[in-house]
Amino acid sequence: MSATGDAGDGQRSPAAGVRAPGYTASTRPASDSARRFAAAAEAAASRWPLGRITGATIVVMALILMIAIAVAGTALADLSSDRSAVDSVLDPAELSSQKLGYALVNQETGVRGYLLSGQKSFLAPYYSGLAEQNQQVSALRGLTVTVPGARADLGVLETRIDAWRAGYAVPVVASVAATGKPPASPSVQTGKALFDSLRTPLGSLQMAITSARARAEAALDGAARAVDTTLIFIAVALLLLIGAIATVLRAAAIGPLTRLAREARQVAAGDFGHEVTTAGPREAADLALDVNRMRERILSELSAVQAANAALQARARDLERSNSELEQFAYVASHDLQEPLRKVASFCQLLQRRYIGQLDARADQYIEFAVDGAKRMQVLIDDLLAFSRVGRVDREAALISCASALSAARVNLAAEIRKSGAIIETDELPVVRAEFSLITSLFQNLVGNAIKFRGEKPPHITVSVRRLDPFWEFCVADNGIGIEPEYAERIFVIFQRLHDRSSYSGTGIGLAMCRKIVEYYGGKIWLETTAGEGATFCFTLPIPPVDKETT
Repeated sequence: MSATGDAGDGQRSPAAGVRAPGYTASTRPASDSARRFAAAAEAAASRWPLGRITGATIVVMALILMIAIAVAGTALADLSSDRSAVDSVLDPAELSSQKLGYALVNQETGVRGYLLSGQKSFLAPYYSGLAEQNQQVSALRGLTVTVPGARADLGVLETRIDAWRAGYAVPVVASVAATGKPPASPSVQTGKALFDSLRTPLGSLQMAITSARARAEAALDGAARAVDTTLIFIAVALLLLIGAIATVLRAAAIGPLTRLAREARQVAAGDFGHEVTTAGPREAADLALDVNRMRERILSELSAVQAANAALQARARDLERSNSELEQFAYVASHDLQEPLRKVASFCQLLQRRYIGQLDARADQYIEFAVDGAKRMQVLIDDLLAFSRVGRVDREAALISCASALSAARVNLAAEIRKSGAIIETDELPVVRAEFSLITSLFQNLVGNAIKFRGEKPPHITVSVRRLDPFWEFCVADNGIGIEPEYAERIFVIFQRLHDRSSYSGTGIGLAMCRKIVEYYGGKIWLETTAGEGATFCFTLPIPPVDKETT
């Protein structure tokens, strides 16, 4: 019955009905395909791999960048050298030459003032100018090494300074200090002539430094323009290089890969007759070959799949017919077979009531056996029908309250609950998507078993629930006689009993019914073997999507 119910669900193999759009079985000889693949593989092997293309591109970029860096470095070095010549040599040399001129003027002014006044305070400019002269001459000796003609002018200037000082300044200062009067010789005109002779080499020195500075500034401007031009050229060259590399990569790698992906998607969409072109780098060509091999394999196997599909469809029709026959049998069993069975039970009960005590004890026992057998047969038929209908009756599941289903089960078990004095405690039960009658039957079987297999104490039954996404986990625990762990799987098999009928009534279908209901809704049921006293049955039911959204 259960096998028929599974077949009646309309399930079929995922391969059923698979057919490529416009597909016809390939009729090419295998040797032709092998030759084509061999030729394509040889052509693919001769292509550059993507790694080599990328490596060559990187090498070209590196070479061009190195050349650009060398050119830019040379231009920057020239610019730095010219700037250093201006900032570190020529500007300080020009400033020192000017300071040297001021120092000589101060010396001449100090000597003339001392000569006129005879006061030593007027010699202060002379001595300060002399110190400044020595300092600037020492600086100019180092700064004018690279200035053409400046060293010669500086040498002439130093000679004439010494001549002025020895021939005029020193004798005048000594005479005024000794006699308070200027000496008769040298005369003031002689001193003026000697000092005027300083101006020519000083001017030549300053002119040489100024000319060198002008040339250095021109070179600096040229170097700056060269750097700017070089950087602009490098920027343009890099842009052109990037564009060229992008074009090459797109043509050699990206374009073929994009086309390969498009054709692979076309094959994946079901056009197995489309042959993928082998273009681009070696990896792309190898991948295209692999796709073609896969496509040929699919084409070669699709005929077998379609044949198998036809066989499956024929088998499905057979199962559908068998299922229909079993449905008719279920109808006969529920109506035609039960009617004579009720008559047998009724007449056996009439015999029992009319002739009880008139026949011997064995006859009464036989009649009782017949009545009991007829009743058990009726119960067994009803249970089998209920078991077979699980999953076969096409009813749409709806959101139902498990609390309401448990309440309905308690109403059905009201007599047993009163008789046994059972106490049932329950958590707040959730809402699930199922058929109300099946969930009621599930709770009724579990609670009924807990009452049936009770111990000496009144049954104490606890129904708990907890959320274990994406399921609700329910547990029904009791304080009854319990079940040994080794029977944890056996008890869910139909007609499997752990006790004889004289001890406990039943058909052995209840727990099998529970398992079929739970698994029909995508859950599972098991005996909790780690529990202590009594038995604990746990099962899971999916949390409905609406509940997932609102919690």
